[in-house]
Amino acid sequence: MNRKDGRETEGPVRLEAVLPAEIERRSFEIIAEELGERVLDPIQAPVIKRVIHTTADLDYADTLTFTHQAVEAGLAAFRDGAPLVTDTNMAMAGVNKAALKRCGSTVHCFMADGDVAAAARERQTTRACASMEKAAKLGLNGIYAIGNAPTALIRLYELIREGRVRPRLVIGVPVGFVNVVQAKELILTAEVPCIVARGRKGGSNVAAAICNSLLYMIN
Repeated sequence: MNRKDGRETEGPVRLEAVLPAEIERRSFEIIAEELGERVLDPIQAPVIKRVIHTTADLDYADTLTFTHQAVEAGLAAFRDGAPLVTDTNMAMAGVNKAALKRCGSTVHCFMADGDVAAAARERQTTRACASMEKAAKLGLNGIYAIGNAPTALIRLYELIREGRVRPRLVIGVPVGFVNVVQAKELILTAEVPCIVARGRKGGSNVAAAICNSLLYMIN
């Protein structure tokens, strides 16, 4: 194909039609190739690879940190139908609802609740903090997936220390620059199972991906 200036240009890009299942299969093959000779813990590997698949970021092979047999704890929690609490509606939307239903689990996000907004105004705190307090009051001792708000992770740590909530697993992957690294390091000192993305990276999509990886290991 010739341009007006006479220079040759490439023709239209032709892409092969690939079904979603095949795309996923190929993606995980590429991830395995990119990881090379790196040896992952076989229990943690499905979680790490699912996060890499979601983000296309191999750094998570180094930064995802697991404490107190976190994968086993998460699997047991979902098998028991434990509730899942998220800090964003985006993370809640990203969790596979069919897989969650098969486990008998429910997912909750209180960030948009009127009583949470009121509590945050009254106490001069964030809605993320108030949403963790509401979850604790409701006795939701299940899985907490924090992908956005470091203040939620910090308040959750405090609630654990105060004995007001006992999560079966904490997924701590907020993203950003302010208090993010510190919040993640803090939750790692809590005496509960944790999956934490150390450093600044993370996000609601990462939180959902970790939840889904656990659900797919069961279903």
